[in-house]
Amino acid sequence: MGGHIVIKQLEFRARCGVTPDERARPQSLAVDLELDCRLEAAGLSDDLVHTIDYAKVAQRVIDIGTAREFQLLETLAERLLMTLFDEFPIDRITLWLRKLHPPISFVTRSVGICIERTRFTQQVLRADPPPASFLFQQLHRLPKGKVLDVASGSGRHTLFLASLGYQVEAVDRDEQALAQLSANVRARHLTGIKSRVLDLEQPTQEPNLGHETYDAILIFFYLHRPLFPHLIDALKPGGVLLYETFTIDNHVQCRHPKRREFCLAHGELLNLTPGFRILHYDEGLHEGNRSSESVYTAQLVAQKPTPLGSFT
Repeated sequence: MGGHIVIKQLEFRARCGVTPDERARPQSLAVDLELDCRLEAAGLSDDLVHTIDYAKVAQRVIDIGTAREFQLLETLAERLLMTLFDEFPIDRITLWLRKLHPPISFVTRSVGICIERTRFTQQVLRADPPPASFLFQQLHRLPKGKVLDVASGSGRHTLFLASLGYQVEAVDRDEQALAQLSANVRARHLTGIKSRVLDLEQPTQEPNLGHETYDAILIFFYLHRPLFPHLIDALKPGGVLLYETFTIDNHVQCRHPKRREFCLAHGELLNLTPGFRILHYDEGLHEGNRSSESVYTAQLVAQKPTPLGSFT
């Protein structure tokens, strides 16, 4: 049985404002919090240790809000969310932070921001390096089990999925990148990760990806068309392929990649996965490796059919 702890109109004075003049004097801020958590144990035990001590939550909010200056309410809100998720067993937070007397003409009550954040989303936002937005958006379609990260580089997606309990094998021809991945695995004390150096484009030798080995395969910004039959063979029946890479539009509009053959034609990704059940497909402008950039890509999530032709 889940529940909410609600704190309304928690007021304190803090220095927050874009201009030095606004930060020169503390002003009144207010916070409303709705904290999703498990309450049934406390209801049965009547013991504070089995719930969230809202007095401690309120004090931490005041401590953080008054400890330093902030230019933006957004920055203060992120600091509050990070601390509350780190220090208390909260599943979801709805936070409303506002200035009660903003220095804006005609505003007679308050201005502020409202953010709703789950613990899982917070983990994603704090991942270093962060996963691709497409992986995060489609994570609910990725079956639990063994995942192959193709052309993994230093393994940002491998690290992210391993932190969520997936078994991940990363393959790449860059030994230094995989060495960096191994170092990060050790530093973060992660388990369930394997890596191997593999040149996927050897003209005289087929890549050994196994037969019906993986529950999911993911590929980002890598394209080698002769690899597709091997990817399909390596997926278990009912397994999922998650793929994103550049379309020809990015070459034409942005001159990247420089070689056209590294870009997909329109609809080509669908033709490379015949017989698959399409769970998601989109072509167009999407968020790139840096959140400040947009690139033209094709995005695919597709499921391999089972021997009887059905899908799970």
